[in-house]
This record gives sequence, structure tokens and C-alpha cells, in this order.
Amino acid sequence: MLSTQWDFVASYVRARFGDTEKGASLVEYALLVALIAVVCIVAVTFLGKSGAKKFSTVGNSING
Repeated sequence: MLSTQWDFVASYVRARFGDTEKGASLVEYALLVALIAVVCIVAVTFLGKSGAKKFSTVGNSING
């Protein structure tokens, strides 16, 4: 009796939520891309002047 009820519940859950979340992957990837873009913008903003100074130092030392 319990096995039959479990099978019914399991099949209902699979039918209800099984393949209907295909679009969730696209939303998750979009959120990841947006988060990475925000992190890159913040990093460039905070490290921009320091990074430019370092690149200038390295470039000048390479040129001689």
C-alpha cells in the first residue's frame, strides 16, 4: 500500500517538475554573465589607475 502511494507521488512529481525547467538554465547563465561583468567593471574601476601605473612601469623597463 505504501509502495503504491509512493509510486503515485513520485510519478506525479516527475510529471509536474521533470522537464519544465529548461528555461532556468538560460536565466542562470544570464545572471552569471551579469555578475561577472559587474565584478570586472568594479575591478577595473578600483584598480584602473594602479594598473595603468604598473603597465607604464613595465613598458618603460622593456623599452630600455
